Amino acid sequence: MSEESLPEDAHPEYADALPEYAERVLEVAELIQPGRVMTYGDVAEWLQEGGPRQVGRVMALYGGAVAWWRVVRADGVLLPGHELRALGHYRTEGTPLREAGRTTEGHLPRLDMKRARWDGGEHAEGHT
Repeated sequence: MSEESLPEDAHPEYADALPEYAERVLEVAELIQPGRVMTYGDVAEWLQEGGPRQVGRVMALYGGAVAWWRVVRADGVLLPGHELRALGHYRTEGTPLREAGRTTEGHLPRLDMKRARWDGGEHAEGHT
């Protein structure tokens, strides 16, 4: 993904500055309660700006500062390369999972998106 696909305010003017869009994405990620998740698209919709790819890019670059495992793919597949770390967090937090079948590659569970997905609840009013 190129920087050109990020919203205009996401281009840092200074190398060490956190872009405004990234700050906003990370603020939403911090609102997600333990045991719940939002998809990349949910976060973009919440912000009414960008899309799943832009949110994914922010999480890839800056997500280590927040509970990154709570911002996920819409299909519930665990983040490639970080599956075991994320799985540990999900089990600790009691995030609903769908156990993997014997034919599932890697035998890793998926998130149970129907039960784990969070819409913002009480934080939805007055969001930025």
